[in-house]
Amino acid sequence: MTSEFASTTPVEHKDRWQTPVEVFTALDLEFGFYLDAAADHQNALCARYLTEADDALATEWESYGAIWCNPPYSSITPWVEKAAEQCRAQYQPVVMLLPADTSTGWFSLALTTADEIRFITEGRLSFINAGTGKPGKNGNSKGSLLVIWRPFIKPRGQFTTVSREALITAGAEYLQEVAA
Repeated sequence: MTSEFASTTPVEHKDRWQTPVEVFTALDLEFGFYLDAAADHQNALCARYLTEADDALATEWESYGAIWCNPPYSSITPWVEKAAEQCRAQYQPVVMLLPADTSTGWFSLALTTADEIRFITEGRLSFINAGTGKPGKNGNSKGSLLVIWRPFIKPRGQFTTVSREALITAGAEYLQEVAA
């Protein structure tokens, strides 16, 4: 099932929004990401990443640590299927950032294959625009959630929450420590 959102973003940038670095950093501290499974040379958040040319949906997500994925929102279902498959194949956790839309087929699929659905509460993320390199002016059109697959755990589909501010603060504090 495809999930389309009304957007004024130019077509060439529509599926290339970058996760805010503070949010990614907070999650990286928790999971230790090795691979960014849906990136390009401008928005990759890991040293190792797969681009559109690599065709992440048709290749193995070879990884020696957790796998990060902020997939194109124009076609989410194949990414959810691939993440569940690659968690088992790579014996690594996979963390996927998605819109908080429980009415979709991909969400139902995630419930049956993932260990955890973590809703990001208390605000919307401001993704980084691929064309300008700046955060979106009005935040995201929807809230966000994380789907987390863990190897060696029977899918529980458990629900948890984390506040947007907690993620941003933890990531920003760590980035400040590293820069000092």
